[in-house]
Amino acid sequence: MPNTSDADKAFTGSIPQLYDTCLVPMIFAPYAADLARRLASAPLPALSDVLEIAAGTGAATRALAATLPGRVAIVATDLNQAMLDHAAAVGTKRPVAWQQADAMRLPFADQTFDAVVCQFGAMFFPDKPVAFAEARRVLRPGGVFIFSVWDRIADNEFADAVTTALEAVFPHDPPRFLARTPHGYHEQRIIARDLADGGFASLPAIDTVAARSRAASPRIPALAYCQGTPLRNEIEARDATRLEEATEAAAQAIAGRFGPGAVDGKIQAHVVTVRR
Repeated sequence: MPNTSDADKAFTGSIPQLYDTCLVPMIFAPYAADLARRLASAPLPALSDVLEIAAGTGAATRALAATLPGRVAIVATDLNQAMLDHAAAVGTKRPVAWQQADAMRLPFADQTFDAVVCQFGAMFFPDKPVAFAEARRVLRPGGVFIFSVWDRIADNEFADAVTTALEAVFPHDPPRFLARTPHGYHEQRIIARDLADGGFASLPAIDTVAARSRAASPRIPALAYCQGTPLRNEIEARDATRLEEATEAAAQAIAGRFGPGAVDGKIQAHVVTVRR
């Protein structure tokens, strides 16, 4: 079986396409719009250069490009070139600089940006204080770091239903990616501690934001999670021939909990804002 840490970050193959077409509208879009609004209204003396880290397939990038004034330059980065390639292919309303970069070792000079943003990427950083220190390093004095992380899996109903369903498919070694990584970094005291360890002297503002996740059928969230995230890597590592079986089990679990037609479930995240 591949190293769990490496597998959790492997957004390859068909994952970017499924991620963007299924998962983004279902759970990421509401928070992307929220992040862009927060940055646009942030009390900054000037906003001319914005860095996005862990941009993925560009959900937040597209919202930033549509919301921020045209004079604001946006650099969008991600560790996974396949995700950036998909984001660039989808495009934005105005030019964005796409660049492969590791959030743990940002290839930018000190004090280059007025704001650093990250939507649902911090959970994947192997050393959060190191990544936060990098975000602080590239921020200008008075700059702002805004990022979001998912709350516990129990408050994210589709993800919880999928994880529970897979326990029955693989009872001796259930895939725990969703609980372990996307929903594994939600304790606010730990987030605040990691920011302090990363050099941020001011206390963060942490808002818990609930929203609704909607899909036309139970199959869509099942496909999104089981085949459009690194959960797919965990399923295939156990038995590659059972991916469709696992997806169908997840769909049945969602249908049993939310009904066989259009489904509507709770999602919840923390949005963190801290000043340099």
